[in-house]
Amino acid sequence: MESKRQTVSILGSTGSIGVNTLDVIARQPELYQVFALTAHSRVDLMTAQCVQFRPRFAVMVSEPHGRELKRTLAELGLATEVLWGSDSLDLVAAHEDVTTVMAAIVGAAGLASCIAAALAGKRLLLANKEALVVGGAYFMDAVARGGARLLPIDSEHSAIFQSLPENPQTWPTVIDKIILTASGGPFRTRDHATLDRVSPEEACAHPNWVMGRKISVDSATMMNKALEVIEAKFLFGVDPSRIEVLIHPQSVVHSMVQFVDHSVVAQLGTPDMRGPIAYGLAWPSRHISGASALDFAALAALSFEPVSGGGHPQRFPGLGLAWDALAAAPGTTAILNAANEVAVAAFLDRKIRFDQIHLVNLESMQRFIPSPPVNLGDLLAIDEEARARAQSVIAKWA
Repeated sequence: MESKRQTVSILGSTGSIGVNTLDVIARQPELYQVFALTAHSRVDLMTAQCVQFRPRFAVMVSEPHGRELKRTLAELGLATEVLWGSDSLDLVAAHEDVTTVMAAIVGAAGLASCIAAALAGKRLLLANKEALVVGGAYFMDAVARGGARLLPIDSEHSAIFQSLPENPQTWPTVIDKIILTASGGPFRTRDHATLDRVSPEEACAHPNWVMGRKISVDSATMMNKALEVIEAKFLFGVDPSRIEVLIHPQSVVHSMVQFVDHSVVAQLGTPDMRGPIAYGLAWPSRHISGASALDFAALAALSFEPVSGGGHPQRFPGLGLAWDALAAAPGTTAILNAANEVAVAAFLDRKIRFDQIHLVNLESMQRFIPSPPVNLGDLLAIDEEARARAQSVIAKWA
């Protein structure tokens, strides 16, 4: 932990990760100062956050929401400067007065500001898995060039990070395999033949975690785990063949590392994102997170199931797309991410069925072979084209 108070920009402060980050920060005000908050459109919640934490900057994505927030804060007499637009996201991510950036903007929309923070050498707490899924090697190169400290916040990748030796240079020689655990979501035991009748409300009702709608659907399809496989490959530098997924319904073991001597180190905790958030903020130290302690005496059992057993391939066909995308042309992982964002949005809008999400993703990957991306513009162009192709697939069912 740095001796002086960290100054923190929270990109996506009104989402579940952002709200939990502010909860952790509020428990240690002597350690953290909120420098900037950003949001998409939730002006009311952003106003309340500005009242409580008094950031120097507040950023809204759109100008109308920005102007509304500016008027509201002026009426309240707050000195917080209100900005809007993607350039303003980059500004507060890379600002010289910022030490720490929580990157929690959902989807590819958060990529540019993540790269800005990386190139500025920030302590970058990465909750936006899409930055790695879309950015891949380009994003990791930006981290290296900027000298940033990249700390994973996804519960699974935080667990892996906590289980590994502190020196990353030792990882390739000591890791036998990485074991990502998956809850199985709300449909782990549901007859896969009935998945065409799943409603958005059912898909968003996760049995263990309280999350946003998009990631809840990803958990139900297990596309979140596919994206996490891709993220793990880039974060930890392992071959995809050394990444395994196990279903663990209790969500207590957040992930594991098997070493070359076949010993296994796991990280356990209650299913509460404040745990990995607090670890990322405090690393290499630890402090109070607000998460409940595990009561081992009350745990009836910890169980694990292979994804391939019990008919799971039909229930979770999207998981295998992770390895397919990593084996395909560079940029294909960005196609998978973009198609999935479009497909999930269409499902939530009741334009396609739950089981058609996978078909959109699969057909989008099959239709589009990208040229190797060499810069951010190339990545964004792949993302845009993949979204258009996914929309054309969806249009067939309209």
